[in-house]
Amino acid sequence: MQRIYEPENLMEGELLQSMLASEGIESHLLGRDLLGGAGELPLCGLLGLAVEDHYVQQARELIAGYNAALPLPFDEPESFAGVLVC
Repeated sequence: MQRIYEPENLMEGELLQSMLASEGIESHLLGRDLLGGAGELPLCGLLGLAVEDHYVQQARELIAGYNAALPLPFDEPESFAGVLVC
């Protein structure tokens, strides 16, 4: 098992774990239980996403694609009828 990626936060880690699972790659989110010690433990490097050795390249390619993705462009209307804009 190899650690292949350090997510920014728990939400990103779980999102990537689900994405890999949808591709048939089992992964483990290392350090999840250590987040409760924030303030006493350094925050950098606590979380890590690990996969089995034979999935390392495929998982890295999927994560690289995730990181390179851009939001889809769409035309936002000038005003939203019936919507209160604060």
